[in-house]
Amino acid sequence: MSIPSLATLASPFRPILRDPALMLAAVLITLFGLHAATLAPYVSTLAVTVFHLSDGAFSAILVLASLIAVSSSVGFGILADQRANRRAIALATGVALTLGTGLVTLAPRTPSFVIAHALLLPISGSFFGQLFALARLAATTHPERDRPAILSTLRALFALAWVVALPIWSVAFRAGVPLTAVYPVCLIAAVAILALIWAFWPRDGATRWPDPRSGLSFRAALREIAEPAVLIRVLALGTINGAVMLYLIVIGLVFATIPGRGAEDTALYAGLMAGLEVPFMLALPAVLHRLPRTGFIWLGMALYAVHLAGLPLLAATPWVWILTLFGAVGGAVVLTQPMAYLQDLLGARPGAGASLMALQKLAGDVICAGTFAIGTALSGYALTAVIGATLGLIGGGMLWALDRRR
Repeated sequence: MSIPSLATLASPFRPILRDPALMLAAVLITLFGLHAATLAPYVSTLAVTVFHLSDGAFSAILVLASLIAVSSSVGFGILADQRANRRAIALATGVALTLGTGLVTLAPRTPSFVIAHALLLPISGSFFGQLFALARLAATTHPERDRPAILSTLRALFALAWVVALPIWSVAFRAGVPLTAVYPVCLIAAVAILALIWAFWPRDGATRWPDPRSGLSFRAALREIAEPAVLIRVLALGTINGAVMLYLIVIGLVFATIPGRGAEDTALYAGLMAGLEVPFMLALPAVLHRLPRTGFIWLGMALYAVHLAGLPLLAATPWVWILTLFGAVGGAVVLTQPMAYLQDLLGARPGAGASLMALQKLAGDVICAGTFAIGTALSGYALTAVIGATLGLIGGGMLWALDRRR
């Protein structure tokens, strides 16, 4: 993929800047990205080194959090399609986000950490799907040729937030700021998200785009989501999501075990990779026609696998920074195209499409937790990363094989 020109990078922003709903989605996805970038790379390190949880206990929290996240996301997605009450659901997830970060901010103890990361923050994770459901609906008022660029640009803004946040945290940690300082900063972002939802999210039943109720019962909606042809594709994409989640867990632990490295290097590596992802995400709509989407997903996973498997092996050397290029190009694909693929599987129901994203995340989180538990029990973080990269490659190949005749 060639380096995109400035005109190519700027063009996807034009419809977003002219549309209030898309502008709201852009601001919210950026704030949500700042929240994630401030917290996600350090959760494993906080769990093990600050709140003194064992690797096994942390793996159990990951599994429980995944089950709660997918249950709430599927439930919220079906309800949003049934009742077209997307604003109310967005407000509920914003409240959960604020309570989760506020709890650990005000009471930084192990029970607070467990409640926040096993219950409240997983519930708030469904906000990501609701945001893209809003964006997908708002994008229907724009020409069809512009819609892939709109959604890719919004996903790029999520990555851009990491570019802004992580270098700042790298400097802060190098200056001696404690790791727990991430929580009050996240609380500020969560309060801002909740306020913006309350003030500007389009009122239910008064949107510029049609948003009819699905007419499906809860059971019928679940049956539609549980079709074997749908679930096997969700599982295949789950292996790819598992590799992404495994990177967020392994990176902090790997750098923490190497003398001379630490939280500042974690922030620098993740920030550099996110910064490189952004231009490639913005350029994707211009090259997607050259390969089937599943072919792009497999190719992106192959590049991401080089980054993930190589991270523990090269972390003590200067060569580790080269891996950010492989991770960025691969990440530009695996962070955008699976999301668009899943939304297209149930294109008539944006909430159900968001539910599929949650199911993919559940599959990914369970695969990630299992890989982490097995890899660390058998050997260490290097084997863990290799297993995760291999499973992602298998899943990408399986998805391509399933769709090669479509």
